[in-house]
Amino acid sequence: MSGKTAAILRRANTDFVLFVSTYCPYCVRAKRILDSKRLSWADHNLSKDPELQMDVVATTRHRTVPVIFDIRGDEPVFVGGSDDLENYL
Repeated sequence: MSGKTAAILRRANTDFVLFVSTYCPYCVRAKRILDSKRLSWADHNLSKDPELQMDVVATTRHRTVPVIFDIRGDEPVFVGGSDDLENYL
């Protein structure tokens, strides 16, 4: 993994990283799921950074938000969206 997405994931010091948009009820849902499990997260708004959005899509092939990564292990794990997160946890 390379590019802006990889750099964000490498620098993160939380349990999860979410790529979100400005108005996104599924993003809010994902954050609430993580909060309920007492897991830390950081979000990055793709609406404000089109270059990052293109990199996230190229990295994951996931075109909707949220785009969620579990970074608790040695390598980031692409979880998917909020429904995927619920099943994952």
